[in-house]
Amino acid sequence: MTPETTQQPPQDQPDSLPFPYNQRPFCHYEPVEKSIPSIRVLVVNALLHDEADLSDLARREWGETAASKLERERYISSLAVENIVSNVTRLVREPETRVVNLSETVGAVEEFRPQAVVVSGTLSDFDYYDPEMLRRFARFVERTRTPVLGICGGHQLVGLCFGAHCVTLDNREPAERREGRQFEYQYRFIRITDPADPIFRGMHERDSGVWQDYTTEDRILRVWQNHGLQLDRVPEGFHLLATAYLCRNQMMVKRTDGQLIYTVQFHLEKSFQDLTSNLQRINPNLPPEERKRLLREEASRRTLWAHPNESRDGRIIFENFLRLALEHGQNRERVGVNAEDRNAER
Repeated sequence: MTPETTQQPPQDQPDSLPFPYNQRPFCHYEPVEKSIPSIRVLVVNALLHDEADLSDLARREWGETAASKLERERYISSLAVENIVSNVTRLVREPETRVVNLSETVGAVEEFRPQAVVVSGTLSDFDYYDPEMLRRFARFVERTRTPVLGICGGHQLVGLCFGAHCVTLDNREPAERREGRQFEYQYRFIRITDPADPIFRGMHERDSGVWQDYTTEDRILRVWQNHGLQLDRVPEGFHLLATAYLCRNQMMVKRTDGQLIYTVQFHLEKSFQDLTSNLQRINPNLPPEERKRLLREEASRRTLWAHPNESRDGRIIFENFLRLALEHGQNRERVGVNAEDRNAER
């Protein structure tokens, strides 16, 4: 599910921090500097775009309401894609991004030659998608050597491509429970199952201030959830990275066959603090030490910046993915990319 869905899940209270953590409902304020020089990112809008994207089932069930449903998908997709692109531009000094619809993925990868592909969330169940469009995407993602990040519905879509199945949170077929589904919603805590994976880089550096203290103490992430479906298993070739009681597969990775594919059930792109303030007025051309001093002073004035609906955990994971994508590309260049690898993108 996308972060902007207007469907209203149960309005339960936000989770409190679990004992023995600090019980603070906010994150420390911190300046976020663009430390990644440049990267080309293809953002795949995985929501339905026009009638050609629909399955016969969608046409039958939606009937005359198809146009309005597609209009809603396009509106929500604009918000979801904007969040993803915003993360890239806030983390990279010279980013190059391109946004395409799901049906355009293969051609865009061949033409744009991205260094990373990010697949957005979704809104409708996948049996409403044109099966041939899904097959084309599956052929791409099964063979691509370009690093991929799948978010929420994108996580589920990648899982489908590798043989997993989508079910509701109470393990029913999606068609059996279109309405009244249980949702995992709002900020939730999930537990890291493999802290050694480089996507969690910096987690053990307690003095670096990279992660929240609850993460360094007990491998906990606080992330934004909004979904009513889940993958029924971890597909073959993937490795589980994070889990939770309501939805087991919260995060996974495939790093075999020359591939690097990370997927997350949560919306890490929603977890970026919008840090505007006097930080923007600090001259970027100042000597490094002077600039750091001013940044520290500004941060100290707002150290306990209470913001109960934000978490930096998702932002750190997103930034680590971009770095890993660049490293993956550099490693491939170092060993040489043969014709088989190039054809794998098609």
